[in-house]
Amino acid sequence: MPKIALVTGASQGIGLELAERLAADGYSLVLVGRDPHTLELAAAQLELDQPGRAIVFSADLSLPGATERLVEQLGERDLDIEVLVNNAAYGASGSFTELDLDTQLGMIRLNIASLTELTYRLARPMLQRGHGKILNVASTAAFEPGPGMAVYYATKAYVLSFSEAIAEELHGSGVTVTTLCPGPTETGFQRRAGVEASRLIQIGMMSAHDVATAGYEGMLAGKRIVIPGPLNKATVQANRLLPRRLMTRIVGRVLRNR
Repeated sequence: MPKIALVTGASQGIGLELAERLAADGYSLVLVGRDPHTLELAAAQLELDQPGRAIVFSADLSLPGATERLVEQLGERDLDIEVLVNNAAYGASGSFTELDLDTQLGMIRLNIASLTELTYRLARPMLQRGHGKILNVASTAAFEPGPGMAVYYATKAYVLSFSEAIAEELHGSGVTVTTLCPGPTETGFQRRAGVEASRLIQIGMMSAHDVATAGYEGMLAGKRIVIPGPLNKATVQANRLLPRRLMTRIVGRVLRNR
């Protein structure tokens, strides 16, 4: 019986690229996304190379109760998840006090609450079986405050801290937790978040394929943190060396001058 992987935010970008890698390695897929049309297109794309591999669940995981309903549907279909990829997230650009509050609270529900709940509900049966893999997608934003995208950056800091902590808790259990921390990636995220990529950001921008490959290989190797690309690694190292207030100011200027 094929092993099953669940990927949230699977319609495009990093999520779709990860789904393709999983399918190529023989996994059956549960694809989760908000837009049923783009989700079906993604499934059809995967089915061309791997027929019968994909099941789709259209769900807005930022809504209360949506994650619980998703897990219930998995149980009703006897789908035991071997690999969980928490990729669904969104961002919004602007001053914290000027951005719409509901938009920012929805960001917290999706980027933090849903990820936490899905990890909890699927990690427990993994532990009972004695094996499983979890890949949580954070960002290089996890390593620094982000004036101009304050809530988004904070949610990614949570994902990194949470994932590192449970990776240690689950050490030796057969269940691994990997955090993927990409920098700017060609996924359309910047446009959806209201961010126009500056020339500086464009220089270091990676393809979704390359980011997904780094994350997937890191997950298979049991790594706890994966930072794809030399420029992203250098940026994170600079964060550790520079005074935090100075780094916060630099990030704020980059976000304002994009």
